[in-house]
Amino acid sequence: MEILSGILVFFAGLWAGTINSVVGSGTLVTFPVLIALGYTPVTATISNAMGLVAGNMTGAWGYRHELKGRGRQLLRLLPASLLGGITGAWLLLHLPERVFYYAAPVLIVVALLMVLFQPKLQLWVQNRAGNPEHAIHDKRHAATLVVLVYLAGIYGGYFVAAQGILLVGILGVFMTGTIQNANAMKNILVLAVNVVAACSYLLFAFGRIEWPVVAVIAVSSLIGGFVGSKVGRRLKPLALRIVIFGLGIVALGFMIANLLK
Repeated sequence: MEILSGILVFFAGLWAGTINSVVGSGTLVTFPVLIALGYTPVTATISNAMGLVAGNMTGAWGYRHELKGRGRQLLRLLPASLLGGITGAWLLLHLPERVFYYAAPVLIVVALLMVLFQPKLQLWVQNRAGNPEHAIHDKRHAATLVVLVYLAGIYGGYFVAAQGILLVGILGVFMTGTIQNANAMKNILVLAVNVVAACSYLLFAFGRIEWPVVAVIAVSSLIGGFVGSKVGRRLKPLALRIVIFGLGIVALGFMIANLLK
Protein backbone atom coordinates (compact mmCIF):
# COMPACT_ATOMS: atom_id res chain seq x y z
CA MET A 1 0.00 0.00 0.00
CA GLU A 2 1.36 3.43 -0.97
CA ILE A 3 1.70 6.13 1.69
CA LEU A 4 -1.06 8.35 0.24
CA SER A 5 -3.42 5.40 -0.05
CA GLY A 6 -2.60 4.41 3.53
CA ILE A 7 -3.42 7.92 4.76
CA LEU A 8 -6.78 7.89 2.94
CA VAL A 9 -7.66 4.48 4.36
CA PHE A 10 -6.58 5.59 7.85
CA PHE A 11 -8.87 8.62 7.94
CA ALA A 12 -11.71 6.64 6.38
CA GLY A 13 -11.29 4.01 9.10
CA LEU A 14 -11.15 6.70 11.80
CA TRP A 15 -14.44 8.20 10.64
CA ALA A 16 -16.01 4.78 10.16
CA GLY A 17 -15.08 3.68 13.68
CA THR A 18 -16.50 6.89 15.11
CA ILE A 19 -19.90 6.77 13.44
CA ASN A 20 -20.19 2.99 13.85
CA SER A 21 -20.21 3.33 17.62
CA VAL A 22 -22.75 6.18 17.44
CA VAL A 23 -25.11 4.45 15.02
CA GLY A 24 -23.51 2.47 12.19
CA SER A 25 -22.97 2.79 8.41
CA GLY A 26 -19.21 3.37 8.73
CA THR A 27 -18.61 0.92 5.91
CA LEU A 28 -20.24 3.44 3.57
CA VAL A 29 -17.15 5.57 4.19
CA THR A 30 -14.42 2.92 3.97
CA PHE A 31 -15.94 0.75 1.22
CA PRO A 32 -16.05 3.49 -1.49
CA VAL A 33 -12.49 4.54 -0.58
CA LEU A 34 -11.20 0.99 -1.03
CA ILE A 35 -13.05 0.62 -4.33
CA ALA A 36 -11.61 3.95 -5.53
CA LEU A 37 -8.12 2.66 -4.67
CA GLY A 38 -8.62 -0.30 -6.98
CA TYR A 39 -9.64 -3.14 -4.67
CA THR A 40 -12.30 -5.53 -5.92
CA PRO A 41 -15.71 -5.32 -4.18
CA VAL A 42 -15.44 -8.68 -2.42
CA THR A 43 -11.86 -8.06 -1.28
CA ALA A 44 -12.84 -4.59 -0.07
CA THR A 45 -15.84 -5.97 1.84
CA ILE A 46 -13.84 -8.75 3.50
CA SER A 47 -10.80 -6.64 4.43
CA ASN A 48 -12.94 -3.75 5.64
CA ALA A 49 -15.15 -5.99 7.81
CA MET A 50 -12.11 -7.57 9.45
CA GLY A 51 -10.47 -4.22 10.16
CA LEU A 52 -13.60 -2.69 11.67
CA VAL A 53 -13.82 -5.40 14.34
CA ALA A 54 -11.33 -3.41 16.42
CA GLY A 55 -13.54 -0.32 16.27
CA ASN A 56 -16.59 -2.41 17.16
CA MET A 57 -14.78 -3.57 20.30
CA THR A 58 -13.97 -0.07 21.58
CA GLY A 59 -17.46 1.16 20.70
CA ALA A 60 -19.05 -1.71 22.62
CA TRP A 61 -16.78 -1.11 25.61
CA GLY A 62 -17.58 2.60 25.61
CA TYR A 63 -21.31 1.84 25.87
CA ARG A 64 -20.98 -0.83 28.57
CA HIS A 65 -22.80 1.26 31.22
CA GLU A 66 -25.96 1.36 29.07
CA LEU A 67 -26.06 -2.46 29.15
CA LYS A 68 -26.55 -2.80 32.91
CA GLY A 69 -29.42 -5.14 33.73
CA ARG A 70 -29.71 -6.36 30.13
CA GLY A 71 -27.43 -9.38 30.28
CA ARG A 72 -30.25 -11.93 29.97
CA GLN A 73 -31.75 -10.18 26.96
CA LEU A 74 -28.34 -9.88 25.35
CA LEU A 75 -27.67 -13.60 25.80
CA ARG A 76 -31.00 -14.36 24.15
CA LEU A 77 -30.21 -12.22 21.10
CA LEU A 78 -26.50 -13.05 20.65
CA PRO A 79 -27.08 -16.52 19.13
CA ALA A 80 -29.39 -14.97 16.54
CA SER A 81 -26.71 -12.45 15.55
CA LEU A 82 -24.00 -15.12 15.45
CA LEU A 83 -26.05 -17.44 13.24
CA GLY A 84 -27.04 -14.51 11.05
CA GLY A 85 -23.41 -13.47 10.65
CA ILE A 86 -22.39 -17.00 9.63
CA THR A 87 -25.24 -17.16 7.12
CA GLY A 88 -24.39 -13.75 5.67
CA ALA A 89 -20.68 -14.57 5.33
CA TRP A 90 -21.58 -17.78 3.48
CA LEU A 91 -23.82 -15.81 1.12
CA LEU A 92 -21.04 -13.30 0.42
CA LEU A 93 -18.74 -16.09 -0.69
CA HIS A 94 -21.35 -17.89 -2.81
CA LEU A 95 -23.87 -15.39 -4.23
CA PRO A 96 -23.43 -12.54 -6.73
CA GLU A 97 -22.64 -9.37 -4.79
CA ARG A 98 -25.39 -7.38 -6.50
CA VAL A 99 -28.17 -9.49 -4.95
CA PHE A 100 -28.21 -7.58 -1.68
CA TYR A 101 -27.74 -4.22 -3.41
CA TYR A 102 -31.42 -4.41 -4.36
CA ALA A 103 -32.62 -5.41 -0.90
CA ALA A 104 -30.40 -3.01 1.07
CA PRO A 105 -32.19 0.27 0.20
CA VAL A 106 -35.57 -1.23 1.16
CA LEU A 107 -34.17 -2.45 4.48
CA ILE A 108 -32.66 0.95 5.22
CA VAL A 109 -35.96 2.74 4.50
CA VAL A 110 -37.77 0.38 6.87
CA ALA A 111 -35.11 0.90 9.54
CA LEU A 112 -35.27 4.69 9.20
CA LEU A 113 -39.05 4.67 9.56
CA MET A 114 -38.68 2.55 12.69
CA VAL A 115 -36.13 4.99 14.12
CA LEU A 116 -38.27 8.01 13.18
CA PHE A 117 -41.43 6.65 14.80
CA GLN A 118 -39.62 4.67 17.52
CA PRO A 119 -41.29 6.37 20.54
CA LYS A 120 -44.83 5.75 19.25
CA LEU A 121 -44.07 2.22 18.03
CA GLN A 122 -42.34 1.31 21.30
CA LEU A 123 -45.29 2.64 23.31
CA TRP A 124 -47.68 0.59 21.18
CA VAL A 125 -45.66 -2.60 21.72
CA GLN A 126 -45.40 -1.98 25.47
CA ASN A 127 -49.12 -1.24 25.82
CA ARG A 128 -50.06 -4.46 24.08
CA ALA A 129 -47.56 -6.45 26.13
CA GLY A 130 -48.99 -5.01 29.36
CA ASN A 131 -52.57 -5.80 28.43
CA PRO A 132 -53.70 -9.26 29.70
CA GLU A 133 -55.82 -9.67 26.58
CA HIS A 134 -52.68 -9.58 24.49
CA ALA A 135 -50.40 -11.76 26.64
CA ILE A 136 -49.76 -14.06 23.69
CA HIS A 137 -48.53 -11.10 21.67
CA ASP A 138 -45.80 -10.49 24.24
CA LYS A 139 -44.31 -13.87 23.33
CA ARG A 140 -44.73 -13.11 19.67
CA HIS A 141 -42.89 -9.81 20.08
CA ALA A 142 -39.96 -11.63 21.73
CA ALA A 143 -39.90 -14.19 18.92
CA THR A 144 -40.22 -11.44 16.31
CA LEU A 145 -37.26 -9.60 17.83
CA VAL A 146 -35.06 -12.72 17.66
CA VAL A 147 -36.03 -13.35 14.01
CA LEU A 148 -35.41 -9.72 13.03
CA VAL A 149 -32.02 -9.71 14.77
CA TYR A 150 -31.13 -12.91 12.89
CA LEU A 151 -32.11 -11.30 9.56
CA ALA A 152 -30.10 -8.19 10.43
CA GLY A 153 -27.16 -10.51 11.17
CA ILE A 154 -27.48 -12.06 7.70
CA TYR A 155 -27.44 -8.60 6.17
CA GLY A 156 -24.44 -7.61 8.30
CA GLY A 157 -22.47 -10.75 7.48
CA TYR A 158 -23.10 -10.21 3.78
CA PHE A 159 -22.93 -6.48 3.19
CA VAL A 160 -21.72 -5.04 6.56
CA ALA A 161 -22.81 -1.48 5.73
CA ALA A 162 -25.58 0.15 7.78
CA GLN A 163 -26.42 -2.97 9.81
CA GLY A 164 -26.22 -0.73 12.89
CA ILE A 165 -29.05 1.44 11.58
CA LEU A 166 -31.18 -1.65 11.00
CA LEU A 167 -30.51 -2.96 14.50
CA VAL A 168 -31.18 0.36 16.23
CA GLY A 169 -34.50 0.56 14.42
CA ILE A 170 -35.44 -2.99 15.42
CA LEU A 171 -34.22 -2.80 19.03
CA GLY A 172 -35.63 0.66 19.59
CA VAL A 173 -39.14 -0.62 18.89
CA PHE A 174 -39.14 -4.12 20.39
CA MET A 175 -36.80 -3.60 23.35
CA THR A 176 -37.77 -1.66 26.48
CA GLY A 177 -35.53 1.23 27.47
CA THR A 178 -34.07 4.29 25.78
CA ILE A 179 -32.55 4.59 22.34
CA GLN A 180 -29.15 4.75 24.08
CA ASN A 181 -29.84 1.29 25.54
CA ALA A 182 -30.73 0.09 22.04
CA ASN A 183 -27.52 1.60 20.69
CA ALA A 184 -25.44 -0.16 23.35
CA MET A 185 -27.08 -3.49 22.53
CA LYS A 186 -26.54 -2.80 18.84
CA ASN A 187 -22.79 -2.37 19.35
CA ILE A 188 -22.49 -5.82 20.96
CA LEU A 189 -24.60 -7.54 18.30
CA VAL A 190 -22.72 -5.88 15.43
CA LEU A 191 -19.44 -6.93 17.05
CA ALA A 192 -20.69 -10.53 17.22
CA VAL A 193 -21.70 -10.50 13.54
CA ASN A 194 -18.40 -9.02 12.40
CA VAL A 195 -16.32 -11.43 14.51
CA VAL A 196 -18.00 -14.56 13.10
CA ALA A 197 -17.84 -13.08 9.60
CA ALA A 198 -14.11 -12.38 10.05
CA CYS A 199 -13.53 -15.95 11.26
CA SER A 200 -15.39 -17.25 8.20
CA TYR A 201 -13.19 -15.16 5.91
CA LEU A 202 -10.04 -16.47 7.62
CA LEU A 203 -11.17 -20.05 7.08
CA PHE A 204 -12.66 -19.84 3.60
CA ALA A 205 -11.34 -16.69 1.90
CA PHE A 206 -7.84 -16.20 3.28
CA GLY A 207 -6.42 -15.40 -0.14
CA ARG A 208 -8.80 -12.50 -0.64
CA ILE A 209 -7.74 -10.64 2.50
CA GLU A 210 -5.57 -7.53 2.05
CA TRP A 211 -3.69 -7.48 5.35
CA PRO A 212 -2.25 -3.93 5.05
CA VAL A 213 -5.82 -2.64 4.63
CA VAL A 214 -7.00 -4.70 7.61
CA ALA A 215 -4.17 -3.35 9.79
CA VAL A 216 -4.71 0.32 8.90
CA ILE A 217 -8.49 0.16 9.37
CA ALA A 218 -8.08 -1.79 12.62
CA VAL A 219 -5.84 0.88 14.17
CA SER A 220 -7.87 3.86 12.95
CA SER A 221 -11.29 2.38 13.75
CA LEU A 222 -10.02 1.41 17.21
CA ILE A 223 -9.41 5.09 17.91
CA GLY A 224 -12.65 6.12 16.21
CA GLY A 225 -14.74 3.65 18.20
CA PHE A 226 -13.48 5.13 21.46
CA VAL A 227 -14.15 8.71 20.31
CA GLY A 228 -17.59 7.83 18.96
CA SER A 229 -18.72 6.16 22.17
CA LYS A 230 -17.75 9.26 24.15
CA VAL A 231 -19.68 11.55 21.83
CA GLY A 232 -22.70 9.30 21.25
CA ARG A 233 -23.39 8.67 24.96
CA ARG A 234 -23.72 12.42 25.54
CA LEU A 235 -26.36 12.94 22.86
CA LYS A 236 -29.96 13.33 23.97
CA PRO A 237 -32.46 10.81 22.51
CA LEU A 238 -33.88 13.29 19.98
CA ALA A 239 -30.42 14.41 18.89
CA LEU A 240 -29.26 10.81 18.51
CA ARG A 241 -32.38 9.98 16.51
CA ILE A 242 -31.67 12.93 14.19
CA VAL A 243 -28.04 11.80 13.72
CA ILE A 244 -29.19 8.25 12.96
CA PHE A 245 -31.77 9.46 10.47
CA GLY A 246 -29.30 11.79 8.75
CA LEU A 247 -26.64 9.11 8.37
CA GLY A 248 -29.31 6.68 7.21
CA ILE A 249 -30.33 9.06 4.41
CA VAL A 250 -26.67 9.30 3.35
CA ALA A 251 -26.40 5.50 3.42
CA LEU A 252 -29.55 5.21 1.32
CA GLY A 253 -28.13 7.67 -1.19
CA PHE A 254 -24.93 5.62 -1.57
CA MET A 255 -26.91 2.42 -2.10
CA ILE A 256 -29.22 3.93 -4.69
CA ALA A 257 -26.19 5.39 -6.49
CA ASN A 258 -24.70 1.87 -6.66
CA LEU A 259 -27.90 0.57 -8.21
CA LEU A 260 -27.88 3.28 -10.89
CA LYS A 261 -24.32 2.52 -12.02
